[in-house]
Amino acid sequence: MLKRKINETLLAWKNSKDKKPLVIKGVRQCGKTSSVMEFARNNYKHVIYLNFYENPNYASIFSGSLNIDDLIMYISALLGSNAVFEAGNTIIVLDEIQHCPNARTSLKFFKLDGRYDVIATGSLLGVSGYGEEELSVPVGYEEIVEMYPLDFEEFLWANGIDDKVIKLLERSLDAIAPVPEAIHLRMKELLLQYAVIGGMPEVAQRFVDTKQISQTYVLQKNILSGYRDDMIKYASAKDKAKIRECFDSIPRQLAKENKKFQYSLIQKKGTSSMYQGSLEWIEDAGIIKRCYNMYTPQLPLSGNAMQDVFKVYMTDTGLFTAMLEEGTQYSILKGDLYGYKGAVFENLIADMLCKSGRDCYYFRKDSGLEIDFIIRYKNEAALLEVKASTGNTKSSKTILKHPENYHVNRAFKLGDYNIGEANSIITLPSYMGFILFRNDLL
Repeated sequence: MLKRKINETLLAWKNSKDKKPLVIKGVRQCGKTSSVMEFARNNYKHVIYLNFYENPNYASIFSGSLNIDDLIMYISALLGSNAVFEAGNTIIVLDEIQHCPNARTSLKFFKLDGRYDVIATGSLLGVSGYGEEELSVPVGYEEIVEMYPLDFEEFLWANGIDDKVIKLLERSLDAIAPVPEAIHLRMKELLLQYAVIGGMPEVAQRFVDTKQISQTYVLQKNILSGYRDDMIKYASAKDKAKIRECFDSIPRQLAKENKKFQYSLIQKKGTSSMYQGSLEWIEDAGIIKRCYNMYTPQLPLSGNAMQDVFKVYMTDTGLFTAMLEEGTQYSILKGDLYGYKGAVFENLIADMLCKSGRDCYYFRKDSGLEIDFIIRYKNEAALLEVKASTGNTKSSKTILKHPENYHVNRAFKLGDYNIGEANSIITLPSYMGFILFRNDLL
């Protein structure tokens, strides 16, 4: 069983006072159900599990009265001896709750009743055109947590990297001191593997078990096919084709030197009015993350963002590389990616940002000045340039030379380096991104 950070969140929720029903939302196949069920079995005497996708008839339980005693009676009648309700010792897991809007409404009544803990999981929650609209989302009576595929640190755990090594990396960053060479080389290798494998739990587990990229690639293609099927099955009729077109354009969008998302790249005469809703659908499904251009690289980041100028990254880099032609994985592992190299490594850093719970921002001017990402670090705006291997930091140097215009004093360059510092620019190996983003609010 893969070690997941969500378990800490679940334990904290269980031990909190006056807790609300918990809704775990996230992209399909990111491990929601397996993580919740492992937690439930390890922490409760009785577990009642209802999956509304596998058993659509379970929705009938919630089609009438939502009084908790009535729901207990209905569930007991349907599940028999498998349903044991004991106040304080029973947890109810409502899986794929998006298939039963009334079950989402019932969370309010479970909260008011207070005898049983409830966790709901859902994919595609809130996307336009998905089935029936919720009759009433219980605002104020539920807690929502977003879950992602494995982040890079979880991938390291899965591949035998323990917390002692991660602590060493943290100390190296704090001291701006090089990582010992043996660890540095191993971490570089694991980063390239993560760029290929990504964080989908089934894919990561297959890689750990077999080390065969051909097998993981098939699994990734199946996941992507499942996403495309969702777009056809659940989107409104007028949007189905446009959503697919938006999704399939992502590799072309990121292959450009200027990676600003362009609707005309989807279709020759494509416009925002034609495709904006379709792009939002994919974003709401958790498949992509927008990265907004900024008027100026200053805090607050969100306050200086241009809402209509943005790049789009896949929230899981492994799935992004699987969208490229077969053989790309081998090229990444060998370091011979040519035109797509920059796109893969930028998406890799966006993956780390996204899975750390951060929003993404960048800075680009028509003059050619461009910074791949702007982050908050130690309560200041900091520049972040991503280099697939090595490269200059002309834009960062220009901005740092003009604090009177930009008010920026710190920059990071991530690439094929060890740790070092010169002229207010800190060079870091790309694998250090996950540690850097832990600290960007400090």
